[in-house]
Order: sequence, then structure tokens, then C-alpha cells
Amino acid sequence: MREPLKWEFPGGKIESGEGPAEALKREIAEELRIEITVGARLGSCLLPELQLELFACRLESGVPSPTEHAELRWLTASELSELDWAPADVPLLGVVSEALRDQR
Repeated sequence: MREPLKWEFPGGKIESGEGPAEALKREIAEELRIEITVGARLGSCLLPELQLELFACRLESGVPSPTEHAELRWLTASELSELDWAPADVPLLGVVSEALRDQR
């Protein structure tokens, strides 16, 4: 982990033969032990060392349980700014905040 004490969105690297949605579904199952349906792509962020893709997802089964992280949280749009985020995730906070507000 590059930023072990920072908050980050779950996900990971795309493996051979996967698309972004398939990789996210697999990574979420591995990291959080839940099954999701991957919805619409909300945005992306291109950094020198990586590209982040952000998707809306629906929890289908299971209770999130961390396998790689110390803590999990469900947040409201206004709570996003209260956490110390990994630099790579910061550019996507506005997109997440807007998507959460649109859900109401």
C-alpha cells in the first residue's frame, strides 16, 4: 500500500482479459467479501502512474468486511471532506459527492 493511513475507494488493478467493471466486481469481492452490480461510470482521473475509474455500484449480497483495510465507512456527501484521502482519490471526491446528493 502506498498510503496505508489514508482513506481510499475500494478497487484495484485490471487483470488480463478483464474490463474495468469486471475488475471492480472481482476486487470488491476480494477486498470486502460482498457481491455487487456495477452500474454507470461516473468519472475517471488520469495520473502519471495510474488511471482511476469511478463507477456507481449496488450491493447485491453480503455485509462488507475488510480483508486489506483497517476500517470501512459508509459516508454522506458532506462527510467525505472529513477524511484524510489518498492523493489519487482526491480528484474524484467531487464526483462522488455529486452522485451521493443525486441519490436523495
